[in-house]
Amino acid sequence: MEKKLIIRKPAVAGLFYPKEKDVLLEKIDYFLTKAKKIDLPYSLRILIVPHAGIDYSGQVAAFGFKQIQEKNYKKIILLGVSHHFYFDHAAISASSFWETPLGKVKIDEDLRQKFFDKKEKIIIDENPHLLEHDLEMELIFLQRVLKDFKILPILVSHPSEELVKNLAKKIAQNFDEETLLIASTDLSHYPPYQIANQVDKATIDAILTGKRREFEEKIKALEKKNLPDLDTALCGYEAIKIALVFNELMGGFASRLFFYQNSGDTSGNLAAVVGYASIGFHGELTHNWLSFDNNAKKEALYIARKTLVDYFEKNKITPFLPKSSYLFQKAGVFVTLRKNGNLRGCIGELKPKPLYVQLKEVVLKSAFFDPRFSPLTKEELPEIKIEISILSSPKKITDWKKIKLGQHGVVIEGYEKKGVFLPQVAQETGWSLEEFLSHLCVEKTGLSPDCYRDPNVSLFVFEVISFAEK
Repeated sequence: MEKKLIIRKPAVAGLFYPKEKDVLLEKIDYFLTKAKKIDLPYSLRILIVPHAGIDYSGQVAAFGFKQIQEKNYKKIILLGVSHHFYFDHAAISASSFWETPLGKVKIDEDLRQKFFDKKEKIIIDENPHLLEHDLEMELIFLQRVLKDFKILPILVSHPSEELVKNLAKKIAQNFDEETLLIASTDLSHYPPYQIANQVDKATIDAILTGKRREFEEKIKALEKKNLPDLDTALCGYEAIKIALVFNELMGGFASRLFFYQNSGDTSGNLAAVVGYASIGFHGELTHNWLSFDNNAKKEALYIARKTLVDYFEKNKITPFLPKSSYLFQKAGVFVTLRKNGNLRGCIGELKPKPLYVQLKEVVLKSAFFDPRFSPLTKEELPEIKIEISILSSPKKITDWKKIKLGQHGVVIEGYEKKGVFLPQVAQETGWSLEEFLSHLCVEKTGLSPDCYRDPNVSLFVFEVISFAEK
């Protein structure tokens, strides 16, 4: 039986924006033409944009969407707060497509299934979406600046602390280079123009911290001031909170304000205004491993140990997903095996992969494919101590003297050869920097002892967070 396609029709065409395609395109293009493209060092991961009527907040929104114009995002997670319903779950749209005057956009049904978790109150529920404008207002801009993308629209209302964390975790678990999280919110509601400017600056500063707790404290303090006619500092409070928890799970991206205005700037009515801002968070998709918590460390060691036990006892690896969101992040990994304090195997992988996958592969390589040692035996396993080193992204340097012994691991590449030393090598040997690099050149790279001085050889440094079984 052929699956019935569910198409969500536009709820606010002709109200919040023109329903005629040509008129709408002309308006969006006008705003995009006036918006400034900012040269960011890394891709946007989170985009916060307003959702009011296009004549009021369209220019501010355009500044945000200008930053992703013609980029290669394939999955857009749209996160907003319901203006019409009160509920305690996360409502993912049940539709197959969302339609606007600019055409239809496909829902990412595979991603929807990965998010769906009835136990965690992340469910498929179309009702809150039917009349809602805040995600629809973002879609019309997305249709103009991107091609070949799918969306996952999610609305919350009054989520519990557990749901906030679980939803942020789901986003982190399913995030990659082609994914963008868009959080929809307007800022202050209905204070006079000058007060709106003051309140909105404080709110923007709170968001730019990138830290959920600081954001919450600053907003609560702001709203306790009982400023004239201030109904709320921002209507998408819960969506921003979830976005900031996600940001912290990912290690913390750099933040940037793209543009701010309030409705007084566009309507001329200064007596009661609504504030708007477009804000972006950008950065590499590598974790800030310094924030890798103890639960994640314990689970990483458990995965490595269980992989070896399963191999010897079942001759297979049991597939499972980790509980910690940190272990879904991509990074390079080294696994070191020690027997009675002596090295028994050490192999790593620099190319980033999800950690829970990487750990299984690398611990097996260390146990069975380190050419310096015979393969590990089942009888030895109880005597083996596992140490895991998680790598930051290697960064190229041009001056070898800037390498910090004991802090930096080093990769040497040249003449089609490559070698790596972890920072622990310097700590364990007591070598000077020159000795450290000479041994790396000879023993790991197969080049001359002073290869690190060769202009045809590239040097990369990285840092690690290391932890071991007790």
